[in-house]
Amino acid sequence: MSDADDSKLLLSQGQRAFENGQYQRAIQCFEQGKTIASVGTALHGELQIWLVTAYEAAGDRTRALDLCRAIGGHPDLETRKQSKRLLYILEAPKLRMNPEWLTEIPDLTEIEANEGDRDWGRPAVNLTSPRPPKLKPPAQYVIPEPTDPTQVNMGDDRSIVWAAIAAIGVLFGVLWAAR
Repeated sequence: MSDADDSKLLLSQGQRAFENGQYQRAIQCFEQGKTIASVGTALHGELQIWLVTAYEAAGDRTRALDLCRAIGGHPDLETRKQSKRLLYILEAPKLRMNPEWLTEIPDLTEIEANEGDRDWGRPAVNLTSPRPPKLKPPAQYVIPEPTDPTQVNMGDDRSIVWAAIAAIGVLFGVLWAAR
């Protein structure tokens, strides 16, 4: 296996550890991969970017910032761009948060230790539900005969017309007086 293959393997192991919240293990993988990878390559830069995020996730902001600043001079253009973006995020001021805004995530580390205590063969709740009742087919729709518009009684309500003429007259009077 070549050094590049070993570095790629360590990168994927570190990413998996990072995604599982095992930040110290991820740091070890990324650091080891960084020492093996050829300096100045895109792979070397990617390992360093992941190492910065792992440092930050593990709470070591000083090391994350120092490494991120150092990556700013990396020969790989994409690595330099990512380090610039990451440095911008890391140096951003921390916002104060009210405790009411936060959701506490429970510690799930004990779940793996207690897996043998569970009865995996039987569901904890009854997952079967009664079948819904069969729906009756819809009744036949009756379509009414179309209405002849000439037969519709519109009424001979001329008061609406006179009210509109009066409103227009008042509007003109107000505009004439405001002049």
